[in-house]
Amino acid sequence: MKFGVPLGLLHPAAWKDVAVAADELGFESVWLPEHLVFATDLSSAVYPGTSDPGIKPSTPLFDAPAYLCWLAAFTSRVRLGTAVQLLALRHPFMSARAFATLDVVSSGRAICGVGAGWYRGEWEAAGVPYSTRGARLDEAIEVVRRLWSEPVVAHSGRFYAFPEVAFEPKPVQPRLPVLGGGESAAALRRAARLCDGWISMPHTVESIKPQIELLGAGVPVTAHAYDLAGPEEVAAWEGLGVERLIVRPWTRSRDAVSRLTAFAAEYGLLG
Repeated sequence: MKFGVPLGLLHPAAWKDVAVAADELGFESVWLPEHLVFATDLSSAVYPGTSDPGIKPSTPLFDAPAYLCWLAAFTSRVRLGTAVQLLALRHPFMSARAFATLDVVSSGRAICGVGAGWYRGEWEAAGVPYSTRGARLDEAIEVVRRLWSEPVVAHSGRFYAFPEVAFEPKPVQPRLPVLGGGESAAALRRAARLCDGWISMPHTVESIKPQIELLGAGVPVTAHAYDLAGPEEVAAWEGLGVERLIVRPWTRSRDAVSRLTAFAAEYGLLG
């Protein structure tokens, strides 16, 4: 099993130290979430499955690929991923450039986790129709993949159109992995059809089973599993076909490095 670390659940002041510790302790990946902007009107900011606003307008936001580029300079092994990037809020040129840059400066460690998003307010603030976000994401995935792999690219689609362009440098990885996020049937179909796997919201072994069944066999799964009961639970996740667990063995940011160290020892990452 590969283990990842969710940096977004820490105070930003701890991100560098935790990323460096994860790199040294044998964790496979670190992950940053992203939003482009928060509106001060919270009427449309209800996080799925809750009745409360899922955001605070005063929360500091960072450009995730740019921040991961900075972390790449302090690490050498750990993979650097987004969980998840709102790819369709930007022109595919911008998204493709950001992740290609991250992959080059990290020597091939980028993972592009993407999602259609749940927060209507930022789409409206950006002037992008919220109702088209899924279809835009599908097309954006197609475009960035072509930019990353083809010598020249021209595109004429529903949302994006451009004449023949060159795009260099290409990512270091022959196929920079794109993981699809989201829990809806449409999101799961996207992950299985267009992506290199699915990345989940927080789940238990039992609660993730319906989504994995809808995905179908053979789709790689990255699962957020914050509260593992112990090393013996890992086999149950593996039995479901999960190849990566994103874990949070701390409750306070100031304890994150020490708790990661204890987790690495308990789960055999150091051996």
